[in-house]
Amino acid sequence: MSTPFTPAEVRHAVELLASRSLIRLVTEIDDNGAIPPRRLAGTLPDLSTHQLRSASDTARAHGLIRIAPGSGLELTDTGAELADMYDAMARWARRHAVPAPVCEFSRRIRHVLDLLAPSLSTERADALSPLTGDGAEAGLARPRTLLIQWLAANPQVARVSEPGPVA
Repeated sequence: MSTPFTPAEVRHAVELLASRSLIRLVTEIDDNGAIPPRRLAGTLPDLSTHQLRSASDTARAHGLIRIAPGSGLELTDTGAELADMYDAMARWARRHAVPAPVCEFSRRIRHVLDLLAPSLSTERADALSPLTGDGAEAGLARPRTLLIQWLAANPQVARVSEPGPVA
């Protein structure tokens, strides 16, 4: 299965999707439901105010979350699909004890995205990153398919902004 993404678009998408603060926000809402905006800092105390603002702004800009009157920040269908994809990636990473037998959820997601990135660009669409050689590549097929489908449905995530004029 090939993808219509350039290497720059893949890098952009991976950086955005592998953001620890975005992963934390999306998975917290997925696991525990809507978060009132005023409770965001208390719900995710390990993230700075800047990280929380950046994650919520990014998530809203890409249609991952919305503000629901009376309940707070909640996932959109797109955000829920991203949370499911994160779960599939984390399951694969735990099963293969990567990047370490014990590590943070967001680090596992980053690792899987980094493994999948080379196979997502138009130049190397059939290549998977070298793994341990124990057949783990076959297990990555599902997370890769989910990622390709999600990115195809949400191409704005891969779009690299054109730099503005320099003053």
